[in-house]
Amino acid sequence: NYDREPTDLFIFLNQPFSFMNRSGHHIWTYVMTVTANDADDSTTANGMVRYRIVTQTPQSPSQNMFTINSETGDIVTVAAGLDREKVQQYTVIVQATDMEGNLNYGLSNTATAIIMVTDVNDNPPEFTASTFSGEVPENRVEVVVANLTVMDRDQPHSPNWNAIYRIISGDPSGHFTVRTDPVTNEGLVTVVREVDYEMNRAFMLTVMVSNQAPLASGIQMSFQSTAGVTISVTDVNEPPYFPTNHKLIRLEEGVPAGTTLMTFSAVDPDRFMQQAVRYSKLSDPANWLNINATNGQITTAAVLDRESAYIKNNVYEATFLAADNGIPPASGTGTLQIYLIDINDNAPELQPKEAQICEKPNLNVINITAADADIDPNVGPFVFELPSVPSAIRKNWTITRLNGDYAQLSLRISYLEAGVYEVPVIVTDSGNPPLYNMSIIKVKVCPCDENGDCTTIGAVAAAGLGTGAIIAILICIIILLSMVLLFVVWMKRREKERHTKQLLIDPEDDVRDNILKYDEEGGGEEDQDYDLSQLQQPENMDHVLNKTNGVRRVDERPVGAEPQYPVRPVIPHPGDIGDFINEGLRAADNDPTAPPYDSLLVFDYEGSGSTAGSVSSLNSSSSGDQDYDYLNDWGPRFKKLADMYGGGEDD
Repeated sequence: NYDREPTDLFIFLNQPFSFMNRSGHHIWTYVMTVTANDADDSTTANGMVRYRIVTQTPQSPSQNMFTINSETGDIVTVAAGLDREKVQQYTVIVQATDMEGNLNYGLSNTATAIIMVTDVNDNPPEFTASTFSGEVPENRVEVVVANLTVMDRDQPHSPNWNAIYRIISGDPSGHFTVRTDPVTNEGLVTVVREVDYEMNRAFMLTVMVSNQAPLASGIQMSFQSTAGVTISVTDVNEPPYFPTNHKLIRLEEGVPAGTTLMTFSAVDPDRFMQQAVRYSKLSDPANWLNINATNGQITTAAVLDRESAYIKNNVYEATFLAADNGIPPASGTGTLQIYLIDINDNAPELQPKEAQICEKPNLNVINITAADADIDPNVGPFVFELPSVPSAIRKNWTITRLNGDYAQLSLRISYLEAGVYEVPVIVTDSGNPPLYNMSIIKVKVCPCDENGDCTTIGAVAAAGLGTGAIIAILICIIILLSMVLLFVVWMKRREKERHTKQLLIDPEDDVRDNILKYDEEGGGEEDQDYDLSQLQQPENMDHVLNKTNGVRRVDERPVGAEPQYPVRPVIPHPGDIGDFINEGLRAADNDPTAPPYDSLLVFDYEGSGSTAGSVSSLNSSSSGDQDYDYLNDWGPRFKKLADMYGGGEDD
């Protein structure tokens, strides 16, 4: 006989096997199933596989914690004591043998089964200490005052390990809460509501801890799952406070200065500190109030006026400061509101102040009313009336009542001359006692057209000027215009006379503006090194003053007093030119320093080698080829030359 298969080997399916089993189980608890596949015919002994556990690692708490069904491969627990906190994983070697498990004749193979022990909440959290303590300043919130540490042997960061803290006693007002640190699992005792040292100096809290997941069946809470927390409150300097803030009082306006209104005192919450409280003003817009620095008594410094601009909705508001002398000092503010009750302290004012009316009655009237700074019942209805003195007021004018707030002012007589009239009107309010005021309304009376509107002439007349005054003003204006016209005519005539005055010289011969000054061009080709300053008029006279007697150079300015030349006017008149020229001529004739100097002329030696010929060879031309008539066009200074050279025909 021959085997049907080439080999008689078999294999496990899906190895290695793994399974998670909960700790704290009961015995005979199913764990997992292992399966081996044999290629032989399963109906024969060659294909019949049997299973057994070869080894178990670790062998704790027993070396036979598991057993396997030899035919089905089901692994179950046979001993109690699976505890994840002690053994988290078991490694089991399973052997599969064919020939119905006959180790002598059958073929075998092994597989590894990994059994992981899962966690159950079989360990309650326990505080590491039975009591904890902390300290918190009063009036502070969101402050961690104590850290509560716990121990839990379950799997970290799982619902079986995560702690939940709860205050079960000692905090009826809810000043504290315990929050869980997600990293360390500690309990953070936090202040969520201010504590007051004067009310509670210490708190004794009882805190219980549990897990997110409930404890496993049969597991009881440990007595170490509760702990006591002692929290001490420290005293700090608290600011004084006003028990009633904002404080509202009511009184009539107009109370005199120095009136005591009330005592606005503050309370210092630091009962166990011996401190003094002092008061001062923080805001008093109208500076109407004073406060006693020791006891907080408020008095008036001025008359309180309801109609003041500092009053809003009949209420005046001031703020005061209360400060203690603690270390460091603390202060609080309080607001005092004064509701001012109106009294009749303002007389009504007539409105409008100015009006316009026609000089004839029954064409139009003036509607008048009154304004009163007080409020009801110290305002209208108003009474309007004309005074009895002077008698002309009631003779010319009349008032007709319309209602409690309005009346009409009109002319009583048939005609009133145009002009501006001041009409006094007495206005009385309805206060108790009533107040009255005599107001003046300026009424412009003017002639009107058929529509009741002032004409242009009437408007001028109504401005307060009579016919005589208007005529006088017009005459003055005409006289003023005449004087201005006469002055302009006189100026024109005088200007014309000055232009017609004959000039002493012909304007074409005036050469005052034709004299040009040219600079020296220097010496010849071989005289470049010649000092030209010797031929110029020296600016410094020292060498002349110190020079010995002898021949004087022509370029030396004679020493002596210079004559005073006349000053040319800024805007000379053509008629004054002759006088100006004559005065200048006389000054030039008497000026010994004026060039050319009347003295012996001395020329310096210019050097030798000049290419120019001798000047002695130059002579005057006697021929008539040269035309000197142009000298007549050069002005009076060249008249002599023109007569000598250009006037040969006349000789």
